[in-house]
Amino acid sequence: MMKSFKLIVHQSSFSAEDLIINLKDYPGLKEKDIVEIYHPENDYPRLLLQVTKVDSPGRGRDTISVEHSIATTFQLRTFADVYVNIVNVADVALDSVELTFKDQYMGRSEMWRLKNHLVSTCVYLNKKIEYCGGAIRCQVYEMWSQGDRVACGVITEDTKIVFRSSTSMVYLFIQMSSEMWDFDIHGDLYFEKAVNGFLADLFTKWKKNGSNHEVTIVLFSRTFYKAKSLEEFPQHMKECLQKDYRGRFYEDFYRVAVQNDRYEDWSNVLLQLRRLFTDYQKIVLQYHERPNMEIPTAINSTAAQGNFLEVLNMSLNVFEKHYLDRCFERTGQLSVVITPGVGVFEVDRELTNVTKQRIIDNGVGSDLVCVGEQPLHAVPLLKFHNKDSNLNSIDDYSMPHWINLSFYSTNKKVAYSNFIPRIKLPPRKSQEPLKKMYEDDKGKLLKDDDYMHNSDLLFDYDAYDAQVFQLPLAHGTCVQRVRQRTKKTSVAGLETCRKSPPVSAIRKMSDPDIHHSLSDIFSNGSKYSDSGTDCTDWGGGGAGGGGATGAGGRLSPRATHKPVKRTGRALINPFDPSHVTVKLTSNRRRWTHIFPKGPTGVLIQQHHYQARPAGEASRERETNDNTVTTYNHNGVCQVDGNVMSGRKRMISASGALAVLGTSLGTSLGTPSTTNNASLALLWGATGEQEWTPALTTGVDWKSLTIPACLPITTDYFPDKRSLQNDYLVSDYNLLPDDVNADFARNRAIYKEPLKTNEVFKELVSQRLAQGFQLIVGVNESAVTTPGTHAPPSRVAPTTAPVPAKCYLLSIGRVFHKLTLVGSTITVTRYRPRHPYPPFNIHYRYRFHAPYHDTYEVSWVSFTTEKLENYNWNYMDHYICTRGDTDFALVESSKYWRFRTLLLPLNNPATKQILEDETTHCDIYLTPTRQDLDNLTEGFLKMTESYFNKVKRPNKQRGGSSSSPFRERIGSTRLPDRPRLRIDMAVAKTVLERTQSQTGEMDDGYDDGVIEPKLKANASLAEIIERMRHPTLGVGFLQQTVSLPSHTFVSVYAIQWLQANMENMTYEKATSIMEKLLQEKMICHASGDTLKRYVVGYYMYHILPQKKDKELHDYVKPLGDLQSFENEWMEVEVLGERSPLLEESSGGMDIVGCAPTADWRSIPAFLCDNIDPSYMQHHGSDDMPLYKNTHLDIDVSNKSDRIEWGHARYQATFRPDQAYEMCIQWAVASGNIVSELIVGWARKAQTCRHQMVPIPADPLALPFTEKSDPLRGPIYVPLNEEPLLRGKSALFEGFPEETWLERLFLFQEAIVGRFGFIKCTVESTSHAAGVGDHLYVHVTGNMFILIPTTVKTQQKGRTKPVNKLINADRYPVISDVVPSPHEAYITRSVSGKNKDDYDSSRRMGFLWSWNHMISKKLKFSQTPATGDEGFQMRMLRDFKHFCANQEQRLSQFWDQCWELREKAIGISC
Repeated sequence: MMKSFKLIVHQSSFSAEDLIINLKDYPGLKEKDIVEIYHPENDYPRLLLQVTKVDSPGRGRDTISVEHSIATTFQLRTFADVYVNIVNVADVALDSVELTFKDQYMGRSEMWRLKNHLVSTCVYLNKKIEYCGGAIRCQVYEMWSQGDRVACGVITEDTKIVFRSSTSMVYLFIQMSSEMWDFDIHGDLYFEKAVNGFLADLFTKWKKNGSNHEVTIVLFSRTFYKAKSLEEFPQHMKECLQKDYRGRFYEDFYRVAVQNDRYEDWSNVLLQLRRLFTDYQKIVLQYHERPNMEIPTAINSTAAQGNFLEVLNMSLNVFEKHYLDRCFERTGQLSVVITPGVGVFEVDRELTNVTKQRIIDNGVGSDLVCVGEQPLHAVPLLKFHNKDSNLNSIDDYSMPHWINLSFYSTNKKVAYSNFIPRIKLPPRKSQEPLKKMYEDDKGKLLKDDDYMHNSDLLFDYDAYDAQVFQLPLAHGTCVQRVRQRTKKTSVAGLETCRKSPPVSAIRKMSDPDIHHSLSDIFSNGSKYSDSGTDCTDWGGGGAGGGGATGAGGRLSPRATHKPVKRTGRALINPFDPSHVTVKLTSNRRRWTHIFPKGPTGVLIQQHHYQARPAGEASRERETNDNTVTTYNHNGVCQVDGNVMSGRKRMISASGALAVLGTSLGTSLGTPSTTNNASLALLWGATGEQEWTPALTTGVDWKSLTIPACLPITTDYFPDKRSLQNDYLVSDYNLLPDDVNADFARNRAIYKEPLKTNEVFKELVSQRLAQGFQLIVGVNESAVTTPGTHAPPSRVAPTTAPVPAKCYLLSIGRVFHKLTLVGSTITVTRYRPRHPYPPFNIHYRYRFHAPYHDTYEVSWVSFTTEKLENYNWNYMDHYICTRGDTDFALVESSKYWRFRTLLLPLNNPATKQILEDETTHCDIYLTPTRQDLDNLTEGFLKMTESYFNKVKRPNKQRGGSSSSPFRERIGSTRLPDRPRLRIDMAVAKTVLERTQSQTGEMDDGYDDGVIEPKLKANASLAEIIERMRHPTLGVGFLQQTVSLPSHTFVSVYAIQWLQANMENMTYEKATSIMEKLLQEKMICHASGDTLKRYVVGYYMYHILPQKKDKELHDYVKPLGDLQSFENEWMEVEVLGERSPLLEESSGGMDIVGCAPTADWRSIPAFLCDNIDPSYMQHHGSDDMPLYKNTHLDIDVSNKSDRIEWGHARYQATFRPDQAYEMCIQWAVASGNIVSELIVGWARKAQTCRHQMVPIPADPLALPFTEKSDPLRGPIYVPLNEEPLLRGKSALFEGFPEETWLERLFLFQEAIVGRFGFIKCTVESTSHAAGVGDHLYVHVTGNMFILIPTTVKTQQKGRTKPVNKLINADRYPVISDVVPSPHEAYITRSVSGKNKDDYDSSRRMGFLWSWNHMISKKLKFSQTPATGDEGFQMRMLRDFKHFCANQEQRLSQFWDQCWELREKAIGISC
């Protein structure tokens, strides 16, 4: 029923509803109904809206109100008449919806939960969607229904949702092969076409779309050397040489132009790329030239022979570690290779397999953009290295579906012609050599009787082609057998291979999983269906040629029908791949759900289209099942001229489409009987769009502007037979209620366990988060556990009803089935019976990062991950028990983490550098005692108020607040700790002064203290008595679930003693508390009696004494230290660490104890009393470096599930060092974690700290396992020559055993002057005894590492010998170089100079940038953080200082000596 209404509009501020309608006006309308709204006279898309509220808004009779922006989008006119009509949901259901989002991290679990949230809702173009209390925000970009783009529709269970990110991590690789210096048909260099053309267009589109990707741009190339043996190369070149399969020597070069940058305006970057281009080739080709030295000739490779796959793997090494350096402002990963070639690459088979598996498993988008002209055959085409020396061996090809191909052409016109050549003509050669070749080699190439004479005009070339590209003959193989075998997968097929007589059956395939339709087989007599086709997803019998034919072995050709020379291998014809289908695999279908369905019902990519003159009639073709496929649907539309080389061509709305399985006609034209359910076309990303020679490929701008995230759904599941033959099945049951009942008994603190249904959903969530996809559209009954191979499920007997809930998931060849029956969850795992062999490919290369001076040698491993080995049973129990300590997160769980440092907030030096362009940067002063006290006080406040969420009594606020570190029952507020009614200012000082050293405050206290202080000789019992005093006492934390009665904080007890006892010093107070502990009068709040009295934010409680009567209300401690530590963050607080020995034993570690006055003013490296253990010592002996605690992430209760995480924090805080805290999670939403951290960062500022994110691997050196292959530290040498002044060693005159220590202290003094402070970060010490020291700048912008040699290895040290290194293996770092960082420095220095390895040259620093600083954690109070100009200036000035420019280093050295002489003069 249709009804007319008057339309008015409202603002979202008036009502949050999209549609306001009065029920009385429209009988039969119910809540949740979908209505269409349109002007009767208009032809615009009709608006669909859902009725959410049906109460009368009182806006007049027969009036509806629509939100203003929606009315504008759908061109609805205010006060005009509109028709309103209830529609049937099925008629307006959407096939797919694309949602875009930006500036946030949306995990795959959130995508799935958001999808479920959107089911049965109505969406329209540009609709803004919020989820999890606004933590997750996205917008509707595009919708498809019944083969067409639509403007609105309803999301159903079957709608595919595609998530596209405007803020991804994008790697742009520009291949600087020799073609870059060629000219295209318009007379432009291909480099100009790539940069001024393609990149300029791309950046314009980004800007228009509001995309703000984090971009890394790398120029790369391969240099070949004309040399027969390694001996021809000088020593300095051997380190990085590699050898290819043809014995050629080569080196790969990478020039990083832009690293992890975001720009609004990219024009400067284009300028920079043009500058780099100018002398790129010259630098790379002449890199090794030295005066008076012969080196082999260097040649730049062509695009086809370049390092294309290596480059993709480089980015994968970064992308697969996304969970380590989790950025909260971006989602999605994209590798784009821009090549001047045409999409053909010569590659190594094994590396292809590794790359394919890694790209597919990691769900990374990989785009190839060719600026060459599109060839006349199908691309991308990988040509495998032909390692067979036999003349007649045939080349193998592969068409990777996992690379998304684009061709870029400029819209320039040539006045005289619109012809575009599709092939490059070879350079002209004289005829003589050709004639000679024919005469000499005729016998070698083809025997006379095999030779085809061109004069034979009747020769059927098509039949000849058909014969070349068909499968070889086999004897007596019947067609039925073929039919069966097309269903088998993987190695099961090999069994039949072995039985069949001809040798040719056992062979490598040119492309994985090739099937030929049965018509091919009928048309040429009985053929043997190559069971090798099924062998693996990897290219035939055994990856890398190690299959049945042995490593790299090929079979000799055998004669079939003349005149064809054949091998026993099915070949791909790149000029006509459309009749070749491949067996479907989960890999083939991994990305298909991001493609929309075209009018004919097949998935399409919109940048491939058929070129056809506009007027031409649409071709029709009958398929074998009599359905008609029309080529031109819904009229014609024009394509962006830019894509179309300047000629507007007409195409169908969605390009030419053909029904899957349609045969293009074999040699006899028999219709194909391809079973389209289990086969896909060989070419193309969708496997359903057909390649024809008329197909034109443009640029997939959408993929490059708003890349799609890996879809959360797929549709492939192996059939029953394949499951039985090719998979191992195992299952386990999970009974969350039983598991939690056991744990609740053993747990000291009770947490509400997850309900079985919540656990079940979380198991699915976790698998999605780890890259699994939900399998949809598969018949449930087909998925049964094969009884022959695995015990039947214990839960579901054969007569059981259909399970309540079941999910199928897959990644690669690993399938999981999760079933929930009652309160039992069954996890059934299918993993391959014959898994792929693990790969580990070592690769050496030279790279030049920004601000580096040379191309440094680096090395990396490309490895495939064995997904079937992930310990899901452990992870499932972790979820089930809510992250109980028994199931801690382990490295192999690949959980997410975010590392932060707490740094001092403001430094006047930073402000001065920012304001005054001329000032030097070595103006940071040593912090004063007051500065350090303030930092300690701020840290204690941060720990108490924000990490532990308890309040100080003098800042009491009403209401309880929930804590991120624990869930408490009841209020977590502290009771007021009543103090004496004394002068408020004094009370504040007492409370906030955390490190009052001596009794200097005593007088202030005396003024207001009514009761006398405790006498200096008071007994322990008296002290306890006073501590408990209701008004004068130490002040207790409120008793909560995990805290006993009378709990106090250790550092405040020390302060209380100093204020309440006569002549009390810090040391005395500590020893009194220690005595109380020994006498069992106090105890750690967990009830653990073995803990010493740790000063800091540690909690202790007063034990009840025998004479006490009030035992009935005494609450005992937990009695479980581990549970207690899992609830509370406890940190030891120490003073700054002095490098000097104290007169008092061990005094340097005590809060507030300053070094003795004599040496205070002298730089430590010139003092006489250096502490020899300063370089090694880290913290207290009984204290671990890090501790862990449980973290309640969702403090604002925004999420639709229970979320939690963990904090890993440094056990010790020192005010002169950075303090590290790492947030870890598996069951939490990225945006909610982000909100918690941003909240902390804001609050940290009120505590005089700033919170800065840092990378998991601050230096990215090549010998750390997880390092970024395109990042590396900058080596800054320290020029000590001018300081020697005739001395043989820098510290001559001091005892020789202290020289190393003094050198280190000298370097530490330099970095201190530039504002760097020490930070203890786990990943910097790689081997025990290597004392490398890492420093971070107070702004958090950069790190410096001082590589140090440990003394024990120093004795009798000689200059390291540079060992001769074989070109084909890793360099051996010489034994006498104790620190790997030192080896790195040695190599950096040796880059261009022959006077290498002089140990004096090795002194220096490694400098690296903090690339994790993000917009969300930039605040107005810290303007220098993330400021690029400031960072550049610091590096420049630091280099100048270390190089002794303007004599600055010498002046610093002289000033230090003056200070020493003055101090010695005074003491004399």
